[in-house]
Amino acid sequence: MVWMKMGAMVAYRGDIKFQREGILEQGLGNLLKKAVSGEGAILTNAVGHGALYVADGGKLITVLDLASESLIVNGSDLIAFTPTLKHDITMMRRIGAIASGGLFNIRIAGSGTLAIATHGKPMALRVTPSSPVFTDPQATVAWSASLTPEFKTDIQFKTLLGRGSGESFQMDFKGEGFVVVQPYEEKPLQTGS
Repeated sequence: MVWMKMGAMVAYRGDIKFQREGILEQGLGNLLKKAVSGEGAILTNAVGHGALYVADGGKLITVLDLASESLIVNGSDLIAFTPTLKHDITMMRRIGAIASGGLFNIRIAGSGTLAIATHGKPMALRVTPSSPVFTDPQATVAWSASLTPEFKTDIQFKTLLGRGSGESFQMDFKGEGFVVVQPYEEKPLQTGS
């Protein structure tokens, strides 16, 4: 059995059956977080024997193996994971996250395999106490759960006049772990017209 983002299956071989995640499958807490945040892709479980192929809008799929580890993943970039991994919606604790379009993410923990989708080849950057990493929030895909990013802003008068650098918000990762970025900036969802 594997959990996958609903609609991600593009092909399979063998005998595989698909069933949408039950409304309370991951508990009442996650149901309420999904309702409030709009995060957390609707999941389908694929059960059976064979080979399953998944995709997401032409993005590159990367498979990661976790061994008693925890990872925070942008909800839209999580494609599939084994049932040995637990998942929970997490909320960023800084107001800067709202401005950058990434208030909620998915925490994956345990031992197992997961697949993420990125625009282009992802790059993992090592974070150490002596070498922090700064990222564009819209290019940040995942990071070690041991890291708690701070949001750094560089808003000046020029920014308000539309003459800013375009790099007004950054995520500041300090500590011990890694950050995964993609060579593409996801645009925040726009509401209305």
